[in-house]
Amino acid sequence: MYAIRTVKILIKLLPSILALRKDRKKWINQNKNEIDPTQFKKNATKVLETFISLGPVYIKLGQWLSSRADILPQPYLQELSKLQDSVPAAPFEQVKPIIEKDIGLINEKFDNIDPTSISGASLGQVYRGSISGQQIVIKVKRPGIEKVVEKDLKILKKILPLALRFVDSNLRYSAKTMLSQFIETIHEELDYTNESKNLKEIKNDMANNSKVIVPSVFDDFSSKNVLTMEYLPGIKVTNVEALDKKNIDRQQLVIDVHQIFFTMLLKHSIFHADPHPGNISVTDEGKLILYDYGMVGRINNKTRINLIRLYLALVEKNPSRVVSAMDDLKMLTPDYNRSVIEKGIELSIRSMHGDKPDEMEVESLMELANKTMSKFPFILPKNLALYLRMASIIEGIYKTHDVDFKFLKVLKNILEQENLITGAYLEELKISFDSFLKSINSTLRVGSDMEKLMNEVEVYMKKRKPVVLISGSIFSSAIFIGSVLLFQSNEYFGTIGMISSGIIMGISALLRKY
Repeated sequence: MYAIRTVKILIKLLPSILALRKDRKKWINQNKNEIDPTQFKKNATKVLETFISLGPVYIKLGQWLSSRADILPQPYLQELSKLQDSVPAAPFEQVKPIIEKDIGLINEKFDNIDPTSISGASLGQVYRGSISGQQIVIKVKRPGIEKVVEKDLKILKKILPLALRFVDSNLRYSAKTMLSQFIETIHEELDYTNESKNLKEIKNDMANNSKVIVPSVFDDFSSKNVLTMEYLPGIKVTNVEALDKKNIDRQQLVIDVHQIFFTMLLKHSIFHADPHPGNISVTDEGKLILYDYGMVGRINNKTRINLIRLYLALVEKNPSRVVSAMDDLKMLTPDYNRSVIEKGIELSIRSMHGDKPDEMEVESLMELANKTMSKFPFILPKNLALYLRMASIIEGIYKTHDVDFKFLKVLKNILEQENLITGAYLEELKISFDSFLKSINSTLRVGSDMEKLMNEVEVYMKKRKPVVLISGSIFSSAIFIGSVLLFQSNEYFGTIGMISSGIIMGISALLRKY
């Protein structure tokens, strides 16, 4: 059965891989004469249908790929973004033993559980019920899903090396990294205790935000295979007709969605990475309800500061700072050509800002990010890939509502309201000063070599006439003083030219002693 499944998957995937290879080459070259939008869409649709036909693991894989601009051309991303995590639910008779094994007998623990599933996903399915009169939802892992996942992941790891022979070298690097990230994420999602922790952490982080509601968890009714939460109904965030009937301000709604998710990203250590429309509802008062915390991203303070630095550099049209922030975020391969990247970023920034500075449309941002990543040696660490996924899904919500919305304007407001800008600027200063100090240290090492030379000169000159003895420390100090003088007068401090000038000034000061 394993061999048959392997052959079946390979046969189904190979045509899509070959089509992607051809389309990716055309997309990277950006030759308009070679890009046929209709054919691109047709090929992308086939990939979508292939993933659906191969089952839960490949549906998840398709979702993961739907934001990977470093791997897929834009038309593929657009098509795969339609991939909803929706699979027909298994019969309740197969699910009931899982609940009762982990939680206890249903007729003793619950008032009731409706056997008709309200939603079915690739890894689990959800039911409504009640406990002591309170309405709840119960998320239960699909029967036997662990075995299905492990078998398909094993096959995927086996056929990937073969598949990568048909693609370019940059894609091979990205694909291998992506697969390891995907495997790690799907294993996390299979354990509902992880989702429970994620939910509680985000609920605590967003407790003071009056625009968002996060459900509570019933710990005594939850386990690795079962997650029980309070029932919070609402209007689907993309149901334009229903929202209009409730007189919900959809422009403000789009702003609120961005405010909530980017606050999670830029202020806290965890963010919701799967905000597709099925996971966001709206109350009659316009508040957002967030569901499904299985896929989250985590970033440390250093990464968060670097992300803010990147955003500020985009706003302020500074390609050099953009590239520096990307490098610090580990988004670039070690051998990247900085001048080429900066030029590409400069062109992107011009296009993103257009004739109206600080008003970059979300659509332009994502399209240009895609093109840039396709052309240059970009890589995406796991949580930055999740961040990009989050941002691209939110962009889809914005497109659905088609309202007047300026991404950078909202982002700047978030940074200001949350007092995040100062920290980013301080980090810029720290990085620049650290660079300066490293240059000074390098200069002092040169000073040590020069000291030996000067000692030899000193011995030689002693034989000829008395001179003032000058130690290496004075020589080093002279270089340091010269460098500091240049540092104070040069806004582009820390450069090789400045340090070289410092050395020259130091040597001049030393020679004057003689």
